[in-house]
Amino acid sequence: MFESFFMGGFECSTHRLKSGRRLDEIDATQHDQFATEDYLRLRSQGMLTARDGLRWHLIEKSPGKYDFSSALPLIAASQKTRTQIVWDLCHYGWPDFVDIFKPAFVEAFRNFAKAFGQLWRNETDEVLFVTPVNEISFFAWASGQVGIINPFKRRRGKELKQQLIRASIAAIEELWAIDNRTRITLIEPMINVVPADPKKKRDVSGSEGYRQAQFEAWDMLCGRRDPELGGAEKYLDVIGGNYYVHNQWVFRGSFITQDDSRYRRYREMLAELYQRYQRPIFVAETGIEDDLRPKWFRYVCGEALAAAKAKAANARYFHVLFMLLPCGAGFIRVAGPTP
Repeated sequence: MFESFFMGGFECSTHRLKSGRRLDEIDATQHDQFATEDYLRLRSQGMLTARDGLRWHLIEKSPGKYDFSSALPLIAASQKTRTQIVWDLCHYGWPDFVDIFKPAFVEAFRNFAKAFGQLWRNETDEVLFVTPVNEISFFAWASGQVGIINPFKRRRGKELKQQLIRASIAAIEELWAIDNRTRITLIEPMINVVPADPKKKRDVSGSEGYRQAQFEAWDMLCGRRDPELGGAEKYLDVIGGNYYVHNQWVFRGSFITQDDSRYRRYREMLAELYQRYQRPIFVAETGIEDDLRPKWFRYVCGEALAAAKAKAANARYFHVLFMLLPCGAGFIRVAGPTP
């Protein structure tokens, strides 16, 4: 399915900050200027596949008018270097003219996905890999429940999650109508939450409820939860799990580390995910800053391989992606000048 076991990744967030300034990580890292060099550097390390993203706010500045000039250089670079790309359509950002909570958002996203699918078909005959909405669960929590990223709403997380599910399903249908070979990667964070006091029922039920919430978006997409949204098993094509060093914590408490007896081995989390959905799985994001990178990378790779070896899933279902993330002064480009 993927061209290489190890995959690269390029940060492509485009949400607005409270100041009103819009992030554009592709521009900030100059990836749009050096895409060819970036992809070649990945290939030199044996990575023939990468996650990358579209910047919807640049492509559709006014309703229904699409300008893919910001995306075409990336597509051309991927073709030139023979790099397989998994494209994010919405990575926390959308055009200012649409209200994300309104039905018009679903229609706008449907039409945007259709326009990109048609563009891709015109540019290449290769199979398109798409992530409609990156991290629906985190997106809904951060944007609609606790209000830490745009649109900074509170106590509307469930409403936003359902909206993003509707938009994803609409986009998938449009993409499949254009080319039924299109592969859909549904990427969500993988977490583990433990009770502070295992003897307290409320603490145990609260932590487990929080842990189970990581599956809600996938369950909605495949129709196991809130079937009125239109979910169906067919939409759950390929599952991507994002896993970072801070993805395990005590309920209403602090993070837990690998030397804590309550820490759950990542191989067990991968096995649970596969057993729940029986779909191809890849580690869609992982990473850490500076000198800790080699140790963390070895851990994640070892756990993924251990899960495969334990026959939790066939080994071909596991792919590992190491995200090259901006980390302040510690950020290192994969190619080109240092910002």
